[in-house]
Amino acid sequence: MKTNIEICIDSCSGIDAAVEGGADRIELCSSLECGGLTPSLEVLKHASECGIHVRSMIRPRKGDFVYSSEELKKMLSDIDMARSFNIEGVVFGAILSNGSLDQDLLEELISYSVGLKKTLHRVVDTMAKTQDSVQTGTELGFDTILSSGGKNTALEGLSVLTEMHKLASGKINIMPGSGVNSKNVKQVLKYCHFDWVHSSCSIEKNGYKLTDVQLIKDLKNAIN
Repeated sequence: MKTNIEICIDSCSGIDAAVEGGADRIELCSSLECGGLTPSLEVLKHASECGIHVRSMIRPRKGDFVYSSEELKKMLSDIDMARSFNIEGVVFGAILSNGSLDQDLLEELISYSVGLKKTLHRVVDTMAKTQDSVQTGTELGFDTILSSGGKNTALEGLSVLTEMHKLASGKINIMPGSGVNSKNVKQVLKYCHFDWVHSSCSIEKNGYKLTDVQLIKDLKNAIN
């Protein structure tokens, strides 16, 4: 079975690099240095014309994932913006101050995202027990959970990711992300098959992180 690659980008040049490198899907963001925020109109427009599957981050600000009613309104508006560019899906998450997923807010976002694919992002890695996100995410209607298994990197959280994959039972995709690259992806995939892996495949240049075509190609080659 094939393992697909999702590349997170925060610029138009990143989109071009992801396409040239052979990415299977792009996660659109702005401000990746903050973990990714809602992308700009320019990036959304460019992505809508790139020819591969695209999902847009819906995150109104940096910091935690505890959102107010006003921030919820902004997220709904951002979903409208993403939908207007005819992209495949959206990426979001929210949590309560007690550390559990904010199911009420997520239900509003899910119902508003009808017709779009939906990824539950690494907010799950802030939970006391990341594994609990599998049942909740499935019941809410997400098709994918992006996670590092509650650790800083997917490799460190591999035992939790493997458990999440078993709990998912094919009902939802568990997508390892954070620190995944051509040198360690074989280890990530060693004990169970993940349909998707997530990576930035970036290099630092002049103080900026830039998506690198060769790193994407290396990652694809390492998987295949």
